[in-house]
Amino acid sequence: MQLRICTDPDSVAQEAAIWIAAAARAAIAARGRFVIAVSGGRTPWLMLRALWREDVPWEGLHIVQVDERIAPAGNPDRNLTHLYESLLGHTALRQDQVHGMRVEDSDSELAAEQYSLMLHRIAGSPPVLDLVHLGLGSDGHTASLIPGDPVLRVLDKDVAITGMYKGRRRMTLTYPVLNRSRQVLWLVTGHDKAEMLRRLLAGDMSIPAGSVRRQDALILADRGAADEACVPTK
Repeated sequence: MQLRICTDPDSVAQEAAIWIAAAARAAIAARGRFVIAVSGGRTPWLMLRALWREDVPWEGLHIVQVDERIAPAGNPDRNLTHLYESLLGHTALRQDQVHGMRVEDSDSELAAEQYSLMLHRIAGSPPVLDLVHLGLGSDGHTASLIPGDPVLRVLDKDVAITGMYKGRRRMTLTYPVLNRSRQVLWLVTGHDKAEMLRRLLAGDMSIPAGSVRRQDALILADRGAADEACVPTK
C-alpha cells in the first residue's frame, strides 16, 4: 500500500484523474477494455470532472458502481445520478458504458444477483475489475461495508444488500470482488478521516476498510487527513 499526500481535495481529485487515465490507457492497450468501479462522494465527483481534461480512451471504458443507496431513479441521494451528471455529455462516454445498480427494482436481492451477472459479462468469471476506487468513512467503512453489518461476512457473493445505514439500505460490492481487483485507489480527505486513515495504514482489520487488499493499492490523501493522522508529509 502506497500513500501520496496532496495539498487539498482538489489536488487529490486531479492526481486521481491523472492516475486513472494512465491506468485506463495501459489496460486498454493490454486487454482491450478498462473496467473501473467508482464510489460516491464530493471528491470523487471532482475526480470525474478532472478526467475531462485527461487523455482517456473512452470507447474502451466500462464504469460500474461500488455501492448505491436504495432510492428511486434520479433521486439526488443516488450515486448514479451524479455519475451521469459528471460524465455524460462532457465526454465521449456513452450511457450504456455506465452500468448502474438497479436499486429502484422492487426485489433488491434479485437486482443484486443481476448486477453480479453483469459483472461476469464484462469482467470475466469470476469478475476481475481493473480498478476499484474507494472512499473511507469516519467510522471506518468503505463501499457500503458498514461496521457491524452482516454484509461484512458475505464471502459467496460479489454483490449484496446491506441493512439500514443513515436512513437507507444499500447495494454494495463485497470483499471477494474488491479483493480480486487489479488495483485499488483510495481517496481520503478531511480531518474527520484522520484516525481511520491511520488505522488503515496500520493494517487494522477491526475496521471494514482494513480487510480490503493492500497489494497494488494507492492512497491519495489531503493534508487535512494526513497531518491529523500524524503521517509525515514530504
